[in-house]
Amino acid sequence: MKQIVFLILIGWLMPAGVFAQRTAQQEPTRPAEVSEATGYPVHLFSDTLFYVYNRLASLGAAERAANISARLHKVFENDYTKAEDFSLQANGQYMDIVCGELIVMSVTEQDAARTGVTNVELAGQYMEAMKVAFAEARADRGWLKTLLRAGLVLLVLGGIFLLIRLIMKAHGWIELKIASNKEKLLKNLSYKDYTFLTADQELVVISWLLKILKWFFVVLLVYLLLPLVFSIFPFTRGWADTLFGFIWKPFSGIMKSVWEYMPNLFTIVVIIVVFHYLIRFVQYIFKEIDSGKLKISGFHEDWALPTFSIVKFLLYAFMFIIIFPYLPGSDSGVFQGVSVFLGLLVSLGSSSAISNIVAGLVITYMRPFKDGDRIQIGEVTGVVVEKSLLVTRLRTVKNEEITIPNSAVLSGNTTNFSVVAKSEGLIIHTTVTIGYDVPWRDVQAALLESASRTGNLLAGKAPFVLQTSLDDFYVAYQLNVYTAAAEAVAPIYSELHQHIQDVFAERGIEIMSPHYRAERDGNEITIPKRNT
Repeated sequence: MKQIVFLILIGWLMPAGVFAQRTAQQEPTRPAEVSEATGYPVHLFSDTLFYVYNRLASLGAAERAANISARLHKVFENDYTKAEDFSLQANGQYMDIVCGELIVMSVTEQDAARTGVTNVELAGQYMEAMKVAFAEARADRGWLKTLLRAGLVLLVLGGIFLLIRLIMKAHGWIELKIASNKEKLLKNLSYKDYTFLTADQELVVISWLLKILKWFFVVLLVYLLLPLVFSIFPFTRGWADTLFGFIWKPFSGIMKSVWEYMPNLFTIVVIIVVFHYLIRFVQYIFKEIDSGKLKISGFHEDWALPTFSIVKFLLYAFMFIIIFPYLPGSDSGVFQGVSVFLGLLVSLGSSSAISNIVAGLVITYMRPFKDGDRIQIGEVTGVVVEKSLLVTRLRTVKNEEITIPNSAVLSGNTTNFSVVAKSEGLIIHTTVTIGYDVPWRDVQAALLESASRTGNLLAGKAPFVLQTSLDDFYVAYQLNVYTAAAEAVAPIYSELHQHIQDVFAERGIEIMSPHYRAERDGNEITIPKRNT
């Protein structure tokens, strides 16, 4: 029983083909072998006997080794051939190893010269190696060992079946534990007011992942079972090596690539860490400028954050340029071709976007307006609600949000109503036309009184009246007032016009076109009656 358990452990722990290997204590003395790279192996099934290094007549060393291996297999196929049937025969300058009437191999003086013995001694060593391998191959294929291997296969299958059952039970136990302790183990995955996954959804995802993991291990065990079973029987050990190589070769190749890439990966990590702290230092400097703690002559505070964005972008671009040669596959033609193609797409498809970005940068450093200013761009007037690299957004007095590309802003004229409104006051004006029959002093006094009744005007700035024209039938009077509320111009205009109508009515001054007055009968006037 202990021997069977030991065989099972050996089958699990050793690689495929382990049953074909002989331990050092069991192997007979063999001729000295040089590296496989300098010779060609002669083998019987998966067992390498010796190497051939020299050509014979027109046959190269590789052809000789292949022919010798083929003859050995042919001899083995005869069930009546025994290891004792091998013998040596002298053939001129050669020593032939024969089995029955078949010459298996001819050993030359050139072969013996590599080992420092005569060709007779070398032929004897080769023949002994053939006899040992032949006898062991016969023993491996005996009916008793075949029965033992069949029993071992059944034990391995049983072990695999138990492991699969264990995986299934472990999967069910883990799912049950997680479900029963859901309140303790799982919480809603959320950020601020948005929930990415609820606890129930997390349970579904975990159950799905556990099923994938379960079937992955089951498939892996079944796949590893095949080379393990094939390695038990001598005539299927080649299949075992092939199946095992399907997994091991890609895995070993990946691990080797990762190991060889480790110095480059370490370099990339160091570069990223250095640039991370460099950007944090630059950010600290610009934040100090933005808060007003650090003053730089000629550099305005509102330039700090946009300038930091530009510097950060340049630093990241420079970091990528440094990292690029260390990326895997960066020197391949495909990688470089894709990079050129993406660069071409960006350059051809983003010309308008780039022009808007450049215009946005220019506007930032020109400082024609800032967020909250009331401005006029072309025929659009409104309050600036957003100023980005690509567009500027205005909100009109009707709550309409209008988006203007920065390139259009830069190419046109911009009027800013807020930039000096709070310090010196914004002058707004309105015009009335009164006939020459009304003294100008009365008109001016009425306009100034209208201004005094209007709110949201600067108290320290006196309104004034300008006579802008002397036309054929009337005089144009322009009332100018000061206000700091540039965003409330429309309500101020409305209130001012209301007071002008009231004051002119109180003083008996008719705001009337002289053309209309000449055509009426003179009995009716347009001054409204006051409500009592």
